[in-house]
Amino acid sequence: MSNIDILYEDKSILVLDKPAGVPVQTARAGLKDIESMARSYRKQKGEPPEIYVVHRLDQPVSGILLMAKTSEAAAKLSKGLDGDSFSKKYRAEVYLSKEIPEEGTLRDYLLKDKSNTSKVVPKGTQGAKEAILSYHVVEKGERTETLEILLKTGRHHQIRVQLSSAGVPILGDLKYGSPESIALSKGRKIETVALSAVELEFIHPETGKPMKFAL
Repeated sequence: MSNIDILYEDKSILVLDKPAGVPVQTARAGLKDIESMARSYRKQKGEPPEIYVVHRLDQPVSGILLMAKTSEAAAKLSKGLDGDSFSKKYRAEVYLSKEIPEEGTLRDYLLKDKSNTSKVVPKGTQGAKEAILSYHVVEKGERTETLEILLKTGRHHQIRVQLSSAGVPILGDLKYGSPESIALSKGRKIETVALSAVELEFIHPETGKPMKFAL
């Protein structure tokens, strides 16, 4: 599918390895996105060009992406997004503006503004949504660490915003990075956000069986 790896496919779902830099959906003419590519792929196979986005990854983020082929499958999967049956793990390389514990949980309230940016705000702020993730350090560098992250909620730019607010911005993130993290990223020629969706677990919408994919 246009050089995009398909990790799994059946009559109900499509699991892909999304490349960094390709949007899941877009309204911009002439810009390819995963959704339209998946529709074209199904059409070329002689299938109905029906595809439903179950969850999203930011355009600069790579990794495992789940899509549904039917509205029924999409509805069942969407119901499980915030439950224990749906698990999303990520890996991020961060810049250490300050030391953080080797493992922990970040709980914030995020507010999305009209410029497609989110920020941490006080609890009770109108329009703010609770954002929760847990993390642990898997690798240490001189000024950086690699974190494995378990996402508990799915908010706009959540991982990028929460880690930046905690003092450990993701390398390559020009939107939420600090001057120091951006300078280091440029020095290391990191051209995209160093964040990837590396593991996904969910219940199959038709069979009811647990599904797990990892990169």
